Amino acid sequence: MAKKQRTAIEPTRADNYPQWYLQVIKAADLAENSEVRGCMVIKPWGYTIWENIQRTLDDMFKETGHVNAYFPIFIPKSYFEKEAEHVKGFAKECAIVTHSRLEDDGEGGLKVAGELAEPYIVRPTSETIIGASFARWVNSYRDLPLLINQWANVVRWEMRTRMFLRTTEFLWQEGHTVHATSEEAMQETRLMLDVYVEFAETFLALPVIKGEKTESERFPGAVSTYTFEAMMQDRKALQAGTSHFLGQNFAKASGIKFQNEQGIEELAWTTSWGVTTRLIGALVMAHSDDNGMIIPPRVAPSHVAVIPIYRNDDERKQVLAFIDDITGKLKGMRYHDRPVRVEVDDRDLTGSDRSWHWIKKGIPVRIEVGPRDVAAGSVFMGRRDKEPREKTGVAVDEFVAGLPALLDEIQQNIYDRALAFRAQHTHRIDDHDEFYRFFTSANTGKPVIHGGFVFAHWCEDTACEERVKDDLKVTIRCIPLDAEEEDGVCIVCGKPSRKRALFAKAY
Repeated sequence: MAKKQRTAIEPTRADNYPQWYLQVIKAADLAENSEVRGCMVIKPWGYTIWENIQRTLDDMFKETGHVNAYFPIFIPKSYFEKEAEHVKGFAKECAIVTHSRLEDDGEGGLKVAGELAEPYIVRPTSETIIGASFARWVNSYRDLPLLINQWANVVRWEMRTRMFLRTTEFLWQEGHTVHATSEEAMQETRLMLDVYVEFAETFLALPVIKGEKTESERFPGAVSTYTFEAMMQDRKALQAGTSHFLGQNFAKASGIKFQNEQGIEELAWTTSWGVTTRLIGALVMAHSDDNGMIIPPRVAPSHVAVIPIYRNDDERKQVLAFIDDITGKLKGMRYHDRPVRVEVDDRDLTGSDRSWHWIKKGIPVRIEVGPRDVAAGSVFMGRRDKEPREKTGVAVDEFVAGLPALLDEIQQNIYDRALAFRAQHTHRIDDHDEFYRFFTSANTGKPVIHGGFVFAHWCEDTACEERVKDDLKVTIRCIPLDAEEEDGVCIVCGKPSRKRALFAKAY
């Protein structure tokens, strides 16, 4: 029997995917659990990924006319009560502030005091508090459209938490806009969905399917919710972000009105849209392997790790002087309008230990430089989209000149691999029994590996949607926007259907 090759991350994806996910986060030094239940500490390597996501999306938002603002983290309870569906959707997840101070309890401890006249909800989302401001800001058709984005943190009191995917507190952006007509608001909703999809595929190397949520999966209070869904390596779906057409529901609740060109008062039309630090979890689950994190170069905290190899002080001086020349050239370069970031790792560890450190962190390119490389005017290069032992010698000038193209090649390879994986595990199924077998027998022996994506007909009856959810823990992720109309029958009840829905198990 062949000996199983040891990997840097144990357990492997195939052995225990949930534990593998947590071990990759630990090995890459992305984040750690906090002493506060359900909260995490995002460490510098993980936070820099978020900064790169934030910086890129912020530029994309501003290119489409949006500007940033900031609104209170505390929302009066009465604001939530104005929109019934919204309250119903978030009621079980709210953290509530009821008191304003702490006092000495006389026994060396503290007691809660200063009960508030009205409790405050710690922001789970901001439609209601932002709506109060918008009601003051919008008076005339001349004030529209109002295009606002907020970068903030939110709190949702989750029962089961997992780092980056579902935590009590997380970071996000939430866009909120106001429009004069339904058509303009819907155009905005779809525009921002397209912005998200472009970002996911171009920067995160994450192939996604965009579509509309079913009624039961809509954002609370929305008229329509649009999503982009990605497949993770356990074949489950991840909702990567959403864009909501809110109609006039929140405008009515908050009193957002304007005088039209004829001087007649109208209710406005609003939207909201957002993505979160969940995108970092998506990077881990979609791209990483059993040796650690793999980060697409366009959002990587650093691009190149340089590892000096030497045996004595004389060799050290020679190697480091050679490296100084290389890094000087690299640091003057730009990759897609970002400076090329270089890490020189001269720690008192073996070359192998330092190399594996950067493999696990997912840096796109690593180079080793020893006395022989100095003499040859070359570097020994490894790529994170290749196997760890797959390294090659490259002349320094060739390496430096070709680095931007090399990073683009790595970026594309990561995307292509994720796309091929999704294609391999995506199926069109028309038979009820085959559908049920697919989502049950696929798990045999590997309870953490799930069937995949299935495009199947659905009659648009919520009862059929709930039946699949109850029987298989499978949900309709979306009705794809590019779904073609065709004659078919519902995979559950057999009634006529004109479109296929995307079914999957999901996070």
